Amino acid sequence: MGHREDLLEGAKRCLLEKGYARTTARDIVAESGTNLASIGYHYGSKEALLNLAFVELTGEWGEAVAASREKGAAIGDLPPLERFERGWAGVIDSYEQSRPVWKLQMEIVSRIDSDPELRKALAGPQLEGRKGLAEGFLGIDENAEPERARLAGTFYQALLVGVMVQWMVDPETAPSAKDLTEGLKIMMGLDGGADGS
Repeated sequence: MGHREDLLEGAKRCLLEKGYARTTARDIVAESGTNLASIGYHYGSKEALLNLAFVELTGEWGEAVAASREKGAAIGDLPPLERFERGWAGVIDSYEQSRPVWKLQMEIVSRIDSDPELRKALAGPQLEGRKGLAEGFLGIDENAEPERARLAGTFYQALLVGVMVQWMVDPETAPSAKDLTEGLKIMMGLDGGADGS
């Protein structure tokens, strides 16, 4: 690897260990075995490097969850509610090992109002994340059905963040995949309750 890649990998490790605000340029240099001038040369600023490192970390998390789903049964062939539950089971199962990424995400979100560059850096990846969620959970091809992919991805992203926050606060009472599925059935009137009869 060259200095550019070493810096990016070092920045990722620093983000997971120290967080965004506490990571210094010297931390990144020490972790990557490079020098201070390399940050400016390759990325322009420490913040630009950290922003890219964060985007890559969340992308890697998404790829890991997708890979774990692919190891199980082909969920694309399952009935919709079973596919929903299986998909969420994979995401929820990943929370413990990916806690540092989620903790970092909470810190990043808290910084958005005071850091316009960070907000700008995250806007594009957020849209890409929605497409990935629509593809991963439902098999919707964004190129073939862009509006359907956007709406489904937005729905899944809202659920993802909400479940993650509940899990971070209290894993004991955070929803399981079964809880989410049963809640969805209630919302759709499929539970046989008074509104769904």
